[in-house]
Order: sequence, then C-alpha cells, then structure tokens
Amino acid sequence: MEDRQDIGFTANGVMLAGWFYPAGEDAPVVVMSHGLSAIRRMNLDGVARRLQEAGLAVLCYDHRNFGDSGGEPRQEADPWAQVRDMRDAISFARSLPGVDPDRLGIWGTSYSGGHVLTVAALDDRVKCVVSQVPFTHGARTFDSWIPEKARQKTLARMNADRTARYAGEAPATVPAAIEGTETAEWVDETDTEGVYVNALTLRSLEMLREYEPPSFAARITPTPLLMIIADRDTQTPTDWQVETFEQAQEPKKLVRLDCRHYDPYSRNVDEAASAARDWFVQHL
Repeated sequence: MEDRQDIGFTANGVMLAGWFYPAGEDAPVVVMSHGLSAIRRMNLDGVARRLQEAGLAVLCYDHRNFGDSGGEPRQEADPWAQVRDMRDAISFARSLPGVDPDRLGIWGTSYSGGHVLTVAALDDRVKCVVSQVPFTHGARTFDSWIPEKARQKTLARMNADRTARYAGEAPATVPAAIEGTETAEWVDETDTEGVYVNALTLRSLEMLREYEPPSFAARITPTPLLMIIADRDTQTPTDWQVETFEQAQEPKKLVRLDCRHYDPYSRNVDEAASAARDWFVQHL
C-alpha cells in the first residue's frame, strides 16, 4: 500500500492542497480539515495515519486562503466558503482511486468541527461524522474572546475595515495566536516547519460571530455522530459543546477527555484518534 500522496483539487474555483492516504481497494474514505487558522502540517498527519492503518483512506486538505491552498485574501476564514469547499472535497474524495464512494465520513476539529456538523446535516453523501472540540456558538464565542470593554472598539474597527476594503485597501489583520496563550503554546509545539502564518483578517472574526453550527445539530440524524470534547476547553467552551451534542439526535456518542482544546491532537492524540477510528470503522 502506498503511503501519503501530495494532491490538489478545485473547490469552488480555488485550488486546494492536500494529502491523500490510500488504503487499498474499495476502502471507506474520510475527508479531514483543520481549525480556524491552522494548516494540515500541524498535527493532522498523525491522526490521518491512525485512520489509514485501520483501512480507511483519508483526504486531508488546507482551507482556502491558508497553508498551501490558493485563494484570496490570504488568512481569511470564511465559514460558509469553507463549508461549500468541504462539499466539493467530498465530491473529489468520492472520485479517488481505491475509494468506495458510498462509504464516506468527515472529520473536523475546532472551527471545522463546527463545519462537519453543518455539512453532515446538509449533505446525505456523508455516512458518518466525527466532530472534535467543535466551534459552536459564534456570537457567544466572539463575546468570550473579546472583553466587554473592548467590544465596541472592535466592532468599530470591523466597520472601518469594511469601508477600507470597499475602497480597495488591503484587509486589516489581527494575530491568530497571541503570545502567552494556549494557542501560541500549541503553535510553538507544532509548527515544526516554520510555515504557519500568525494572522487572521479582521473580517474572519466578523464572520465567525455570525456562524452558528448548533442550528444544524438536530438535522444530522440518521448520520452517526461522534463528538470528542475536552473537559478543560476554554477556546470553544465545553458546556456549549455539550449543549450542541444534546440537540443532536441518535445515533450519537460523546467522548470526553480530561484535557485542553489542542490536546486531542497532541498529548491526547492516541485517545482521540482511536475513538474517531473506531467510530468510522463501525459505521463505514
């Protein structure tokens, strides 16, 4: 069996870069993507290989505007563009050699953990879904990230950025990983190639504030849903993830890990990836 292949595919007019992990003939396939500003070179290879070893083919890709993928403006995370791209990634994955197109799962973490909830509710080609430490409530998350005393100033900056962009100026950006935070700690540990760009467009936060994946949770059924959450998650607070899980219908399963947001693909990767692997093997 071949190892990992560099691969590219077009999604809604943009070339996305990825890796394909073949797993023999007529293998189930899992489509996998990362969180808000992260790229596939940050921990996803370890998860994908664990799935591949269990006989699951994997397509892992960078979101548009990030990493090796194309798209402009750079470092802009548009959740609905990413959702549409994921559905094109599903179309592409079903066409890959050695893949059984009728046995397809999706795996997402953090921001894309919210995307897989949305896509699983909308796309019946998805036969199994794993949502890890998912982003859930956009408005609540924005308010938890931006202190109240700074919120009006931030909203004013967003309005000014809209005006400037309309006039042809470059998008304003903010750091994605602020020094001294858990996110910065994880970036330091995982960006071993030094290719991560520590920036998000300001508009990314505006669009994040408007995005509410839990509104789709009840519509995922009958697709089997596994949610893997971190009991000490402060990036996408644990209670909101549990609330979203409770809105989903059967069949579903909740796995809780005693860790922080980024640990399921670093310190706790064996527990998290094993749970995902077993769920896909059971349902695909």
